[in-house]
Amino acid sequence: MEVSPDSTVIWSWGFAHINLTLLYTWGVMALLTFFAWLATRKLSIGPVLSRWQNFFESVIVLAQRHIRDIIGMEPQRYLPFLATLFLFISLSNLLIVVPGVHPPTGSLSTTAALALCVFFAVPAYSIAERGVRGYLKHYVHPSPLMLPFHVIGELTRTLTLAVRLFGSIMSEFMIAAALLAIIPFLLPVVMKLFGLLIGQIQAYIFAVLATIYIASAVTAGEQARDHTSGKEASNG
Repeated sequence: MEVSPDSTVIWSWGFAHINLTLLYTWGVMALLTFFAWLATRKLSIGPVLSRWQNFFESVIVLAQRHIRDIIGMEPQRYLPFLATLFLFISLSNLLIVVPGVHPPTGSLSTTAALALCVFFAVPAYSIAERGVRGYLKHYVHPSPLMLPFHVIGELTRTLTLAVRLFGSIMSEFMIAAALLAIIPFLLPVVMKLFGLLIGQIQAYIFAVLATIYIASAVTAGEQARDHTSGKEASNG
């Protein structure tokens, strides 16, 4: 049984090649673009909204509420990245119910790329909020001895994000495919629905963890600064 579509190359030229994972990923991006176009082609501020605008506005409002609850500040700066991350993973995981289609999130290369996006977004948002000096201070807070532990923590949580999402989606896809081959009746349908639910939960968890990591980095500089100010005040 094929574990990942990474090995299925549909076009190759020299060192460059396109596999099914890339194809499915581009398909999800195209679908998101198409749905966004449907939602925004007839924008309205009146009482009557199109179904697509109403749906996307509901998602955005819910995302804003969750980001505000987690970060404790206005979500506008973080909303585009985090909401796009969630929508991409959510739609990718929905593909588990489409026969013959492998969700791109069932590939370690895709989940690693998503985790790397979070890995670089965390310092980017922190530097934008606190500056380079404020961001670097949290690596040595409360003591320079914590530097290697902070670095290891940054790397391991990125690896955890990638492996958790990959393992969950890949395992559900394989179990459903195996049951479909053995018992092609009601049980595989139930497993598909169960995998669909797990996929949406994993999309939510991934987005929430990304939000927590960003919030931790953004507020770490402020905590380090307050700690330094407190020490200076006590010394004075």
